[in-house]
Amino acid sequence: MSRVTIALVALAGILAGGLGYATLVPPAPHTDNVAVQAMIDDAISAYDTKRSAAVAAAPAQDVAAITPEAINAQIESFLMNDPKILQRMSVALDSTLRAEEREQATVAIASMQEAIFNDPGQIVVGNPDGDVTLVEFFDYNCGYCRSALPDLATLLAEDPGLRVILKEFPILSNESIDAARVAVLVGEADADYWSFHEALFTSRGKVDKQVALAAAADLGLSPVSLELDMGKDSVSKTIQTSYEIAKALNITGTPTYIIGNEVIPGAIGIEELRERIANMRACGQSLCDS
Repeated sequence: MSRVTIALVALAGILAGGLGYATLVPPAPHTDNVAVQAMIDDAISAYDTKRSAAVAAAPAQDVAAITPEAINAQIESFLMNDPKILQRMSVALDSTLRAEEREQATVAIASMQEAIFNDPGQIVVGNPDGDVTLVEFFDYNCGYCRSALPDLATLLAEDPGLRVILKEFPILSNESIDAARVAVLVGEADADYWSFHEALFTSRGKVDKQVALAAAADLGLSPVSLELDMGKDSVSKTIQTSYEIAKALNITGTPTYIIGNEVIPGAIGIEELRERIANMRACGQSLCDS
């Protein structure tokens, strides 16, 4: 059986799934072409190990008689005798890649610690001195972010020890950038940012500058002054910091959460978020060994 045929067999054993995640650049899947090739190589290697032992014990003339056709037939027989090996390899590979991703995320988060958790321009809601911090990167025109808003609202209401950092990450449109600029100014003002945040995510249609200014005006802020200040360097710096963090952590879509040493892409739902928060309190990490 040719390596191409083996590849097709391997691909048939790979399971894929996804979560709600608005993105301009799709994240790399856990099992790509390189990973599939690695799976094939591992299967052949396992066969070669057995073959080498047999060859070592066989007379020299028998070794010379082994042909590529015979090898391919034996490889096919090896895989067909235990076809679930590809599924087990896929699971093991996925587990290894996830562990590598967590390790890389831990290093990247540590290198950006201050910018992620202590940036003076960021918005903090909930308990500013909470024992667990949840960071969300969002875009006001992200439908998945909109659907995840009730989850965050529930967590804030039920968990008095939760600190939430909201990172403006406008990646979907120019209108998103304008809305984010207004939002940064609202965050700097003496205003109820969470009410503004909810107003934008519960508005109809595309969220743009006018929608954001109207929501800010409802809080008593001057839309004229806000529009004049949208181009301030401090506003640009706050948004640019989010882009820099996203680049360092390979964040390519919204919503994306950070908790502990884990970067979590997609709207994973309130139960998953609760579990990560509980784990942080239990073992100091988002994923406990037990």
